[in-house]
Amino acid sequence: MSRPPQPEPFLRGCAFDGTSDVPYPRAALAPPGDRLPADTLAAASLPVGVRFEWEGDARAVVVDYEARETDLGYRGDGAGRRFVLYRGLDRVDARPARLGRHRVTLSTGVGDGVRSLYLPEGMKPVVYGLVGVEGRLEPAPSRPRWLCYGDSIAEGWIATEPSLAWPAVVGRERELDGVNLGYAGSARGEVVSAEQLASLSADVISLTHGTNCWSRTPHSVGLFREGLEAFLRVLRQGHPETPIVAVSPIVRPDAEGTPNLLGATLAGLRACFEDVVGERVARGDAQLSLVEGAPLVRPDALPDGIHPGDDGHRALAAQLGPILARAARPL
Repeated sequence: MSRPPQPEPFLRGCAFDGTSDVPYPRAALAPPGDRLPADTLAAASLPVGVRFEWEGDARAVVVDYEARETDLGYRGDGAGRRFVLYRGLDRVDARPARLGRHRVTLSTGVGDGVRSLYLPEGMKPVVYGLVGVEGRLEPAPSRPRWLCYGDSIAEGWIATEPSLAWPAVVGRERELDGVNLGYAGSARGEVVSAEQLASLSADVISLTHGTNCWSRTPHSVGLFREGLEAFLRVLRQGHPETPIVAVSPIVRPDAEGTPNLLGATLAGLRACFEDVVGERVARGDAQLSLVEGAPLVRPDALPDGIHPGDDGHRALAAQLGPILARAARPL
C-alpha cells in the first residue's frame, strides 16, 4: 500500500490499495482491475468521496499534503480546489489547495462530533499527515460500509464542490462509510466492476447506473437486460445476503424518447432496469429493492440537462438516504 502511514487510521471512503501514482484508487488496479475499460480506470484515479475523519478536542488541524494536478477537466471547479471540513453536519471551514507540497490549517469548529475533511479531488492530492492544534485527534469510530456504484451522477457532477455530492451528503446525514464507486462517463454495468464489488466487504450496496448505456456506449434494451442480470448474478456471488438498493436512471429530458444507435430510449432502458430488478425480487431475492429513478430529480434541477446541481443532489440525498440507512442497519 503506497500511502503515507501516519494518516491511514483516519482514512475513510477508500477500499483499495494505492500506488505511488494513484494513492486513493476507487477500483482495484491489479488484476482483475486491468480488465476495466480505460475510461473507468481514469475516473477511478480521482479520490472521489475519499476523506479523513476523526474525533477529539483539537481546535484546528494542520494538513500536510501534495496536490498533483491543476487541470480539473470538464467538471471544472466543482471537481474540488479546496479542503473542506465538516463537524457533523456543519461546514466549519474551507481552505484553498495549491499545486505542490504544502501545509494548510483548518478550524475544527466547537463542540463534539466527527470531523470530516474532504479533499480537493480534482487536484489529486495525497495527504502525508494530520496534526491537531491545541488538542488531540483520534480516528473516528467505524460506520456501516456503503458501496455506491454508479456513473457521473454518483461521482458528483455537477455539484459545486465534492462534499455536496449526494453520496457525501448521505454519508454525513446517515452516518455511513460511503465508498464512492461512481465513474463519470462510464459505469455501464461491466462484469469486472461487479467482481470488484463482490470482493469488498459491505453492509449495503447501491446501484445507480444506466444513462451511459444510452449514450457513451449504446446498448439495446436486450443487451442492457443481459448486462444487468449478469452484474447482479456476479455481485450476489460475493454478497449473497447484503442489501442491494437498485435505483433506475434519473430523468434526462433529451434522452427519454430519443432512440440511440441501437434503437433504445432512456425510458426503455429504465423500464428494463426496473423489470430486471422486479423479476429478481419476485424470484426470492428479499435483500434486493428497487427505487424508481424518474421521480427523484425534477428536470429543472438539472442545470445542464443531464446532471443534478446542488438542489438536485440534496433531493437525491433526502430520498435515498433513509432507504440506505435502513438497509445498512436492519432491525
